[in-house]
Amino acid sequence: MKGNNLEQLEQILMARLPSSALIYPEDQVTDRPERFLTAEIIREKLIRRLGQELPHALTVEIERYEETPAITRIYAIVWVERDTQKNIVIGKQGALLKSIGTDARQDIEVLIDNKVYLQLWVKVKKGWANNERALNSLGFNE
Repeated sequence: MKGNNLEQLEQILMARLPSSALIYPEDQVTDRPERFLTAEIIREKLIRRLGQELPHALTVEIERYEETPAITRIYAIVWVERDTQKNIVIGKQGALLKSIGTDARQDIEVLIDNKVYLQLWVKVKKGWANNERALNSLGFNE
């Protein structure tokens, strides 16, 4: 809890682990595709900005992901369950969504090491969180 003896604990644990070949390349940090990570970055920015208002009532779907050497174009949909939630996500005159998009775009550019054009839409899909077919189409059962 206090961080004491962490190096010693790590050494003891490492000594007890069995030796084997690496499952993934040493520099690979995840097995998820860039599209998934992009959606998660956008979702993270939404949740951070919206706080407790909508954390479980929204999801992000990457509709199109077009890569070129000069720029990556990403078209994403933010799905919510009700029209009132849509208004919250968009904010006054679109200011909140624009700000979220800017923050997400900057993080995505660092992730993929390319310039990014990010287009966000907010759409309503009533009951998506309780519909297995909708969850499958949004990639939740991969």
